[in-house]
Amino acid sequence: MIKAVIFDLDGTLVAFKLDVNACRTEVIQHLLEQGFPNSLFSMKETAFDMLIKVKNYQKTQGNCDQNFGSIEKMVFSIVERFELEAARTTEMFCGIPETLKALRDMNLKLALCTISGEKAAGYILNRFNLEQFFDAVIPRESVSATKPNPVHLEAALIALEVKYKEAVLVGDSVKDMASALPLKVIAVGVTTGLSSTEELTHAGAHYIASSANEIPKLIMQFKKQAL
Repeated sequence: MIKAVIFDLDGTLVAFKLDVNACRTEVIQHLLEQGFPNSLFSMKETAFDMLIKVKNYQKTQGNCDQNFGSIEKMVFSIVERFELEAARTTEMFCGIPETLKALRDMNLKLALCTISGEKAAGYILNRFNLEQFFDAVIPRESVSATKPNPVHLEAALIALEVKYKEAVLVGDSVKDMASALPLKVIAVGVTTGLSSTEELTHAGAHYIASSANEIPKLIMQFKKQAL
């Protein structure tokens, strides 16, 4: 029986407004200034993917003593600045409060599992008065690795005190779907954000929805099937 629904934030509950290219350009420029080769990075990768490459590069070059922590802190500060700017201008998708309330009225636990930082996620939840609906919020600072690493989603399951078979993950990206696969959590891909139906399906989505507003109806279908 489904006991919890875990949501992504950007592209799922609110519009994705982050200036990705500008953010990645600034991060790469900073990393180049630290002496890392330009060939190491790609504009197709997230800042967090770049940090993984930096850490691996340091190991292969025997520079393990170089302060990775200070590099990571600077990259995070750049990303956070862009996130907060996006948070101030983003728009919530229609019907989200009503959808979350409907799920709570079904006695379901709700969590937010987002790559966004704590400040940006908190700002958005407060701005749209959504914090009242969530039992747990798991931003990137709360975990050792973010989606698609399953430890991010696992942290949400632990916080809600539910088993993998009792939860549904709702997200708009292939990374959301990929994080659910190893844990065998039901993954619902929504087409309101980064990824297409084909991309979400290929990444492992069990169901596709046009928006998060379809989730209560889907949960009801699960309950009927369990009878």
